[in-house]
Amino acid sequence: MKKLASLILAFTLCFLLSVGAFADTGPKPSVHVKLQNLPEGPVYGTLLSKSESTGPASYDPDYEPQEWDSVQDITVWRAFQGYEDADGFYFLNELWDCSEGELAWTYYPPREFKLLLYFPESGEWSASGAYGQYAFDSYFAADLSESGTIELTRSYDYGGEALGLIARVVITLAIELLLALAFGYRTKGTLKVIALMNLATQLGMSIALNVYAYFNGASMGALLLAEALVTAVETAGYCCELPRRGVHSRRRAAGYAVFANICYLAAGLLLGLLLPELNIL
Repeated sequence: MKKLASLILAFTLCFLLSVGAFADTGPKPSVHVKLQNLPEGPVYGTLLSKSESTGPASYDPDYEPQEWDSVQDITVWRAFQGYEDADGFYFLNELWDCSEGELAWTYYPPREFKLLLYFPESGEWSASGAYGQYAFDSYFAADLSESGTIELTRSYDYGGEALGLIARVVITLAIELLLALAFGYRTKGTLKVIALMNLATQLGMSIALNVYAYFNGASMGALLLAEALVTAVETAGYCCELPRRGVHSRRRAAGYAVFANICYLAAGLLLGLLLPELNIL
């Protein structure tokens, strides 16, 4: 058992160090707009910015489209660069083909912005009022079925976040109960203690991480800190409660708590890489 625990611990540390080796792979704020009921034909869009720059994007009326830009049509670029917003919002030379019904600015979008759409076949423009980011990853929907000013509505996937939270708690509970059996904790009393402790700690950690991610984005540092706190709380709880029920020693209880949380963290990181749509971490 000790050899297995050491092996998993070594694997987990190597995995975390390899993840941290990439300097710019941390989460970045984003704005996603789902465009509903678009008319037929090409549609181009951007987010006009209240400020003259955000991240690497900045106002430059002389900018020439580069090979990495998703839109290469110079006529479309000149149209956006020549657009004058009544409230003085800036075009920051970030432009997307939105004909498939979506605009996603995934690298430091403007904090305050207007959605601007251009329909080159008719030469018409559609613009929204001013909106702002409300979360680290802000999701909006825009209905283009009616002409006039575009109205954006928030469309954050709260249901998906709730399902991810439930999935984390269920997976953790299953892992720790199975490991409890392997460590010799098989009576109803000890399994009840482990189940209740897990429900309390994992539910609290999951809610805290969801709230943190909503405002700041997912963070490996926040995850590791939360997991360390949970491990400490569970270790103290198991060392106090499990030996009192006459099942093994405090040392075994502490080893179980640490080993179980390492297994959960390793499993969660692996599932997060293989199946990111499950939102496990």
